Amino acid sequence: MARLYRSDVRAARVRLGRWVRLTPVFHTEVDGPHGPVKVTLKLEHLQHGGTFKLRGSLNALLSDSADKRPVIIASGGNAGIAAALACAIQGRPCTAVVPESAPHTKIAAMWGYGAEVLWHGTTYADAHRYADELAAERGAVQLHAYDLPAIVAGAGTVGLEIERQVRGRQPVLVAVGGGGLAAGIAAALGPRGRVIGVEPKGAPTLHAALAAGRPVDVAIDSIAADALGATRIGVIAMEIARRYAIRSVVVTDDAIAMAREYLWREFRIVVEAAGAVALAAIQSGAYVPEPGERPVIVLCGANTDLTSL
Repeated sequence: MARLYRSDVRAARVRLGRWVRLTPVFHTEVDGPHGPVKVTLKLEHLQHGGTFKLRGSLNALLSDSADKRPVIIASGGNAGIAAALACAIQGRPCTAVVPESAPHTKIAAMWGYGAEVLWHGTTYADAHRYADELAAERGAVQLHAYDLPAIVAGAGTVGLEIERQVRGRQPVLVAVGGGGLAAGIAAALGPRGRVIGVEPKGAPTLHAALAAGRPVDVAIDSIAADALGATRIGVIAMEIARRYAIRSVVVTDDAIAMAREYLWREFRIVVEAAGAVALAAIQSGAYVPEPGERPVIVLCGANTDLTSL
C-alpha cells in the first residue's frame, strides 16, 4: 500500500479548489466534568451535503476527471450523500448501496442529488459486499467510504484548514468510524500534529485495532452507527495511526446524546450523533486537556432528522 503524506493532502486541496467550503472555526467554552473547558469547534457540518465526506469523494473523481463511468459506493449514509453530490457536480451517474438500517433522512438526500439507491443487507459490510459485485457487473468505478488514498487525502484538507485557522499545535479530536477523517487530518498535520480519535463504546474500530496491533472486526451497537458503522478500521487509517501515534478514547452513547443536545441548546448547532462524538470526549472527561491546551473539536456531520432533537 502506498503511504499517504502531507503532499497528497496539499494536492487534494488544490484539486478541490472552489468546489468545497472552507468551513469556519468557533472559539468558545463548553461544560466539562470539572467546569468550563476552552475549545475550538471546527464547523465542518456546514460543508456542502452536510458532511466532510464530500471532500474525499470529489477529490477521488477529480483525480481522474477523464473517467466518466458510473460510480458505485456502499454507505451507511453520509458517504452515499457525498458521492451523490460529487457525481451531480461532475455529471456522472451514481448508485449508493445502503443497509436496511440507513436513515430515511440520508436516503432522501441521496435521492435529492440524483442517486440511485439500492438496499442490501443489515450492515455496512453487507452493503459493501454487494457493491463489489455490482461494480464488477456494471463496469463502474467503485468509491470507498473511507479506505481509498484519494478519499483520505480529500478528508485531510480539513486538517490543512485547521492549521491555518488555529494558533499553535493544538490536539484535534475527531470521530472515528472507518478512520478516513482522522487519518487524513493526521497526514495533513504530520509528525508534529496530535490527533485523538473518539469512538462510541459500541463501535470501537480504532481502539480494538490498536489493542490487537492490526485491524479487527468489532460488533456495532451505537446511536452513531449510521455514520460510524464500519466494522473494522481502514488499512490506510491503521498505517497512519501507527505512524503518527493517533490516540483513541471511547465514549458512551449517553455522552454522545448529551453532547448533541448541548450543542443545540447552547449554540443552536444541529449535528447528527456522529457529529457530537468528539465533543462528548471533552464533556465526559474521556479526554482531559493539558494546561494551556484548547482542543479543536471537529463537528463532522449534520445529516439528521430534526424531529429527533
